Amino acid sequence: MKHFFTLIISLFCLTSLFAQDELRLVSSLYSTIIDQKGFSSIQPVYSHKGNTLKADSGIIYEDAIGRQFFEAFGNVVITQPSGTLIYADKLHYDATPQIATLTNNVRMVDATSVLTTNFLVYKMRDKVGTYTGGGRIISKGDTITSKNAYYFETTQDAYFRNKVVVRTPDVKIYTDTMRYNSAQRMTYFFGPTNIKGNKGENLYTEKGNYNTANGIANFSKNNLYTEGTRFLKGDSLHYERESGLGKAYRNVVFVDTLDKFYAYGGYGLYNQADESITMTEKPLIITLIKNDSTENTKVDSLATDSLQSDTKKTKRKKDKETDRIEEIESITSKSNDPLKDSPPLGAADSTQALPKPEKNKVDSVYMTADTLYSRMILLKDYKALDFKLDRDGGAFEEEQDVDYGDDDTIGIEEEGEHDMMLSDSLSIPIDSLVSDSLKIEVPIKKVEQPLEKKLEQLKPNAPKTKPGTPTKPPIETDIARTMRQDSLMRQKAIVPREAEADSLINKALNVAQRPDSSNIIIKDSTNQAYLDTARTRIVKAYYNVRMFKSDLQAVADSVYYGMADSMFRFMGRPMIWAEESQISSDTIYMQIVNQQMDNALLVGNAFMVNAVLDSLKYNQLKGRKITAFFANNAMDRLFVDGNAENLVFSTNDKTNTITEMFHDRGARIKIKMENKKIIDYITMRKVDQKVYPFKLVTQENEVLPGFIWRPQDRPKSKEDMINRKREIEKDKPAETNNKKEDDSNSSDLSPRDKEEKTPPSPGAHPPKKGGTGAKPPLVK
Repeated sequence: MKHFFTLIISLFCLTSLFAQDELRLVSSLYSTIIDQKGFSSIQPVYSHKGNTLKADSGIIYEDAIGRQFFEAFGNVVITQPSGTLIYADKLHYDATPQIATLTNNVRMVDATSVLTTNFLVYKMRDKVGTYTGGGRIISKGDTITSKNAYYFETTQDAYFRNKVVVRTPDVKIYTDTMRYNSAQRMTYFFGPTNIKGNKGENLYTEKGNYNTANGIANFSKNNLYTEGTRFLKGDSLHYERESGLGKAYRNVVFVDTLDKFYAYGGYGLYNQADESITMTEKPLIITLIKNDSTENTKVDSLATDSLQSDTKKTKRKKDKETDRIEEIESITSKSNDPLKDSPPLGAADSTQALPKPEKNKVDSVYMTADTLYSRMILLKDYKALDFKLDRDGGAFEEEQDVDYGDDDTIGIEEEGEHDMMLSDSLSIPIDSLVSDSLKIEVPIKKVEQPLEKKLEQLKPNAPKTKPGTPTKPPIETDIARTMRQDSLMRQKAIVPREAEADSLINKALNVAQRPDSSNIIIKDSTNQAYLDTARTRIVKAYYNVRMFKSDLQAVADSVYYGMADSMFRFMGRPMIWAEESQISSDTIYMQIVNQQMDNALLVGNAFMVNAVLDSLKYNQLKGRKITAFFANNAMDRLFVDGNAENLVFSTNDKTNTITEMFHDRGARIKIKMENKKIIDYITMRKVDQKVYPFKLVTQENEVLPGFIWRPQDRPKSKEDMINRKREIEKDKPAETNNKKEDDSNSSDLSPRDKEEKTPPSPGAHPPKKGGTGAKPPLVK
C-alpha cells in the first residue's frame, strides 16, 4: 500500500510538470479541432510557463515528434510575469525553447523602455529580443535606432549594430557599434563615434561612454572635442555637458584655427562658457616669427609622429564587453590604437619631435611654464599698451606704472578621479493594454479539415472582435511610419571613420601653422560695431616661464601676451639672453609686428651684461629704462634712459688681454647698429666718462650697482627649456629685505667668484678708448 501511494504521488507530479510544459488554453470565444493535428480558436488566451499569449485568432498544433507550436493572428499580446508586454500583428511561437517570432507592428514594453520594429525574435526563457531589419528603442527621452539590435530584459542592456543613431534633447550620436543601459541611460562605444551637441560642439571617440541623463562623457581612445574653430585632443577625455568643461589627459593638443593659436601639454582644461583653455604638465605654446622679409612657409607640427595615425593595423584586443557582443552575432569593436606607441608629451625625450622650421624663412618661439591659460575676450575689453615709442628716442620723460590690461585670476580645477555619475533607475508607468479574460465554456466540434487549409483561411479572414472587447490601440500605422522614417534617417546618417580625430587635428594644425595671416588687430577704432563684437585672444603663463628661440631665450615668473597688439609682457625677475648678452629688468615688454620682432622695452632696473674674454670681467649697460628697436629681427637701435651707465673693458687683440676699463654716465645713451655692428654711440646730458687702466680696476668699481649674471638659468635648447626650470637664487630673503640697487649681499656673487662656478661664453672685444664715439661691444 505504501509503494502504491508513492507511485500515485509520482504520477501526479509528473502529470503536473507535463501540464506546465504544454500550452494550456485558458479561454476562447470559439474553438475547433482541425484534422486531429491542431486546435483552432477565436480570441484564444493561452498560458505557458507563467506567460500569457492571446490574439484575435490562433491555431495550436504539434509536429511529428510532439513539439508544440502556436500561430496567432491579429492583435497579438504576450504578457510576461515581469509585466513586460509584447504586441504584434502575427506570432509564431515554438513552445519547447520558448521562442516567439513576431511580425509587423511589433512593440515590446517593459518598465524602462519601448522597443518597436517589424520583425522581432524573442527568447522568452532568456528574456532576450533581437531584430535585424531595423528598429528603435525609446527609453526615458532617449530614442535609439539601428539596423540590428539585441535587447536583454534582465540587465536592461541593449546592443546595437549598423548605422546606430541616438537622439536626445541635448545631443545626437552616430556610431556603428554601441551598448545602451536603459536603467542608467549610459551609452558605451566600441568604434568611431560622433556626439553632436545642440550648440555645434562635437565629441569624437573610438572607445568610451556617455551618460545621456547628466551629459558626462569619458573617452579613452582617439578622442577629440571640437567647437567651432577650436579643437581639444588627448589620450583620455572627460566632458561635462552641464558645466561645459572638457578635460584632456596625456598628449594634449589644443588648436584654434581662427587666430592660429595652438598649445600642447600633459593636461588640458577647456571651459566652454568663456572659451578658455588651461594647460599644465609641461605645457608648450609655439608662435611663428618671420626671419628677415622672406615669404611665408609652412612648418611641421609639434610631435608630428605622435599625432599621425599608424597605418599598420594592430591586433584586435577583446575585453569583456566585446566578448559578449561576439556571442550575440559579432557585435564587436576594433581596438586599433595608432597612438599606443607614441611617447607622452610629458616624457623627458618627448621634445625630440619638436618642429624644425626651414632656415631663413620662419622661426618658432617656444614658451612653457607650470600653467598656461588662454581665452578669447572682447577687443574693447583688451587694454593695449601704447608706450609711444619713438625710433629716434623721443623726449625724456618720467616713468609711470602701467595697467597690464586683464585680471590675473584664473580657475584651475584640481585633477582627480572622475567617477562615473550614474542616475538611479526610474520606473516609468506604462499603459496596460491587457484586460482579464473571462473563462467561458468552450464548445468543441470535430471538423475534418486539413490544417494547412485552415491556416490559410484564418490569416486573411480573422473574425472581428465583439463590441466592448479590450483590444490594442491602433498604433500599427504609427510604427510603420516611424520605421520608414528611421530607415531614411539611417541612410543619411554619416558614421565617422576610424582615426578621424588624427585627420582633423592635423588639418587644424596645418591651418594654425601657416604664417600667412596675422592675428586679430585693431583695424578701425572708429567703427563702433566692429569694436563691440570683435574678439581677440590673450595668453597667460604662470610660474617658471621659459621661452626659447634660436637667437633669443628668456625666463620669468609670469608672462602675459595679447594678440591684439602682439606684445609679450615678462614679469617677476624676467631675464632675456640674446647671443652673448644677458638682459634683465623689473618688467620686460617685447612686441611683434607682422610676425617680426619690432621693439622691446625694459622698465625698472634695466640691465644688460656680457662676458669679456675668459669671463674675468663683464661689460655692463644699465638705466631705469632701456628701449630697443629691431629691423628684420636684428637690433637696429638702442636707447638707455634714466641714470644711464655703460661699463666696457678694452682688450689687446694681439695679446688677448684686458688693457683698460671705460665707464660712461649720462641721462641717455643712444646706440645705433647695422649688420649687428655699432655704427653710432652717443651719450646725452650730464655726460661723465672715465677710462681706468687695468691696474686701477678693483672689485668695487668693476661692476655697476644691481649687477647680476646668471647664465645657468638660460635655456640651452627646446628640450632643456621644457624639462629644466631656472634655479632658485640663494639668500633670496636677504636680497628681498635690502632692495637697494647697490646691494652686494644678494645671491649674485662677485664676478671673480661667479666665474669660477659658471664660466660664461666670451663676449666681443671692447673699444680701445672711451668717449662719446666709443663703441660698446655689449649689444649684439
